[in-house]
Amino acid sequence: MALRLLCKDPESPNNGSPTLYYDDSSGTYLFQSWKVLDTARLSGIVVPEHETVIEFPERLLALFPQPGAGRAEGPCRCGGVPEGRGRAGLGEP
Repeated sequence: MALRLLCKDPESPNNGSPTLYYDDSSGTYLFQSWKVLDTARLSGIVVPEHETVIEFPERLLALFPQPGAGRAEGPCRCGGVPEGRGRAGLGEP
């Protein structure tokens, strides 16, 4: 599995999550964010045992890489540089 850091929330304390990664091996995205545990908020959603619901701030959508921008070489619009080209994002994953 070759995970590539694509984007971190620049407003997150200590450069924590939310964080978006791309898995070169599976061709899928991994999203690290805040787990939703509030049962009232989850009451209208059927969540299988092997899944969870996460949330992230709307401001992060603007930082997501655009399709076709090149995952390995595209700009990291979170204020850092793509992985493999200096420091990854705004902090170390």
